[in-house]
This record gives sequence, structure tokens and C-alpha cells, in this order.
Amino acid sequence: MLDAHDMLFRTLADPTRRAIFERLCREGEQTVGALTAQAGVSQPAVSKHLAVLKQAGLVRDRHAGRQTHYSADAGALTPLVDWTNRMSGFWQSRFDGLEDLLKRMDQ
Repeated sequence: MLDAHDMLFRTLADPTRRAIFERLCREGEQTVGALTAQAGVSQPAVSKHLAVLKQAGLVRDRHAGRQTHYSADAGALTPLVDWTNRMSGFWQSRFDGLEDLLKRMDQ
């Protein structure tokens, strides 16, 4: 079973899913039809991608009559942001250590 971090990374690894999520973030709520018009893939493929995005918690859906409207839940990116911050701190400390070493070698 995938943990939340793995699910998030695997979901966003697919360029079509990432593009759909980015579009929802930029443009707000969209129907499947509107997303399909610019996705470059079929409506069934967009629906499958949306199901994966929803399962990962990256999108929410709202039913209005016969249409389903999808919106991004950017808060679901918090684990990714936290991980990136941890990794940034890790590498920054490594670069600082390398810089110190190089300064000592120059002396």
C-alpha cells in the first residue's frame, strides 16, 4: 500500500495529470468537458486522470445536475512542500560544508 507521500509523487509524475492539476490551480473550477478540450487526450482518459488526482486528494468534485465540476485542492501539496523544504535544508548544509572545505584548501 502506498503512503500519502508516495501517492502524491506518483500522481504528479504523470505529465497529463500534472497539467490537469496545474490548469485547475491557475484557472479554477472546470468541467470534464472543458478540461478535455485542452488536454490532448480523450474524455475517458481525462476522467481516469481526474479519478487518480481525486484519490490522491489533489482535486475535489462538485456535482451540479448532469455535470461534475473539478477544482484543485492546493493544500494537498503540503507534504510535497514540507519534503522540498527538508531537502533544501539538507543540501544547503552540504553546500555550506563544501564551501568551508574549499576555503580551507585555498589557505
